[in-house]
Amino acid sequence: MVRKEPGDARLNVARYEIDRLAREAGEEVGPDGATEKDSAGQSMMEARAQYVEITIQQAIRRGDFDNLPGAGKPIENLGGTYDPDWWIRQKIEREKITGLGPPALTLRTENAELDGRIDQTNTEQRVRELLDDFNKRVITARRQLQGGPPVVTPTRDIDLEVERWRERRAARHAEAEAVREREAAELAAMTWRERRRARRRPV
Repeated sequence: MVRKEPGDARLNVARYEIDRLAREAGEEVGPDGATEKDSAGQSMMEARAQYVEITIQQAIRRGDFDNLPGAGKPIENLGGTYDPDWWIRQKIEREKITGLGPPALTLRTENAELDGRIDQTNTEQRVRELLDDFNKRVITARRQLQGGPPVVTPTRDIDLEVERWRERRAARHAEAEAVREREAAELAAMTWRERRRARRRPV
């Protein structure tokens, strides 16, 4: 018999379904929700699991799980090591917070963006200054003078990073030169009418 109890109507519906499944399985449902299993029936736990599975399948058919955030995307950081400060790091990355948080997290974020900062500089001296300052702050944070989680951010080899900076800069210049040569070749192949139309075309 279905128990009449005040409360959420959805909860009462769920209880009714569980009671119905239990009756179909050949069980007697007591006033406290306990059941007595007969030889051909199934346990109350199995009945509850069956009801949950049916509810999930109905929700899937209704499309309740469609277009959820992250659908069709791999789970982030699934293969990484456990980070006890993962929630702080994700908040800093999500909200683009800079200059806040323990050094272990701010230095990790800065390390990920350091190549971009280096590539924006025009002189080798400035590159060396940026790397030297970064290394000094990493070493200071490793000494745990300010407390906080351990710092795992590595220091940078300045000579190696300068060489990588030169290679990236040369690659960018070569790519820009190739684009200019291609545009010049395309312009030379045009007739004077096509060149005039190209000059008038809004950028």
